[in-house]
Amino acid sequence: MYIRPLLLALCLLLLANPLSATEHELVLRGGRVIDPETGLDGIRNVAVANGQIVAISEDELPGADIVDVRGLVVAPGFIDLHSHSPTPLGFRYQALDGVTTSLELEAGAYPLSGFGGMLKAGSALNYGASTGHLSIRLKVMQGIAFPHMLEANQAIDFHGPAFTQTATPAQREQIRTLLNAGLDQGGLGIGLALDYVSSAVDSAELRMIFELAGERKAPIFVHIRRGMAGDPAGLYEVIELARATGAPLHICHISHSGMKGTGNFLALIRQAREQGVDITTEVLPYNAGTTTISAAVFQREWQSIFDISYGDVEWAATGERLTKSSWEKYQREQPQGMVIHHYLKEAWTREAIAEPGVIIVTDGTPAVSESIGIPPQGVGSFSRVLGRYSRDAKLIDLQTALAKMSLLPARRLEAVAPAFSRKGRIQVGMDADIVVFDADTIIDNATYAEPFQASTGVRYLLVNGVPVVRQGRFQENTHPGKLVTSRDVGAAQ
Repeated sequence: MYIRPLLLALCLLLLANPLSATEHELVLRGGRVIDPETGLDGIRNVAVANGQIVAISEDELPGADIVDVRGLVVAPGFIDLHSHSPTPLGFRYQALDGVTTSLELEAGAYPLSGFGGMLKAGSALNYGASTGHLSIRLKVMQGIAFPHMLEANQAIDFHGPAFTQTATPAQREQIRTLLNAGLDQGGLGIGLALDYVSSAVDSAELRMIFELAGERKAPIFVHIRRGMAGDPAGLYEVIELARATGAPLHICHISHSGMKGTGNFLALIRQAREQGVDITTEVLPYNAGTTTISAAVFQREWQSIFDISYGDVEWAATGERLTKSSWEKYQREQPQGMVIHHYLKEAWTREAIAEPGVIIVTDGTPAVSESIGIPPQGVGSFSRVLGRYSRDAKLIDLQTALAKMSLLPARRLEAVAPAFSRKGRIQVGMDADIVVFDADTIIDNATYAEPFQASTGVRYLLVNGVPVVRQGRFQENTHPGKLVTSRDVGAAQ
């Protein structure tokens, strides 16, 4: 084939310097780029096009939108494995905390099509869910459609069969069938809120779940059964099942389950990993727990389990500290109301944050209106770790902190969902989910008394290459977020 010399010369020039004739959609210019996977920590320019990172260079890069980020950190957007707030309001505050992907993995959802109903008009962040065992149990045992806590078609009786009765062999097989169906729909593993159905799930049902997860190589995100404070029996139970079945295992909120035994829990997980068990865990950087007042744990000896009393519990919507009388009233009249129980010690939280391999999460509760109080972790967790524990207390260095928020959660999911192999990194070809923040000023502002106070310090946030936060301001009516499922290959589709 004949090619004219001038055309040939032009082709060779473009091959030698492919960026010279390209104006990128957006360029982050002059920031301190940190990539936890490669160890890159240096001043670079980052170019974005078509939702991906297309160039990283010390040289100037042309762009239609040049954003000067000198003096700021450019890092992978944070991936929250544990949030219960797939809502526009929740995502607004999470964006200002540096989150680009918010996932419901502990409780999960079923069917997946029923998840994220409040996001149907568009989502600022990427989102997704595991296959929810509890949703499936409610469907099988009680015929209740409960895709997610925000999508239930009726109030849930926490004393009903799904929470109190052992499944028959036929029901157990139905649960298995629907778990498989949920994974086929794109569920990011299996959400197993075991402590909420502790008295109902027997060894046969639990073994079935782990065997299925082992066959599918689908991670189980488990809220382990809790006994008295610090009792590791629930942790031993799931580690041994993971060892026997090969199921990937993720332990939710380690300090909230381990309590005064947090150090021992971490050591057991470390030992299991050294012995070949595929196990990870997480921590949220606040010293209280949040759940419904009718959760299974509150049907047991909760004061002994948590080593607290009524005055250590507050009604989340108002901040009211409870008494025996008000506790009984709320439990009777508003059984699905949220409570905040203050039972953790700062030393336990710090130990978990400092432990190598522990992922940072929020366990944020549904944020549907600023008139209804929530605990602060869904608003400020990531900035809290970066500001208070990394910068101020020097508990972990910045690169380690960023890995715990981006790379490690991506790695936890990439075997079951290939889309995550393109997240949690600042590298050419990766998804342009990027947070840009001021390392000197980033801090959480949310408190238990006033939770709706956005974090300070996140200056820009790109989700699939689109600015959701610009110059520290959330961009209303900007919806680049996508539902990420196990069926996606590479970038989220």
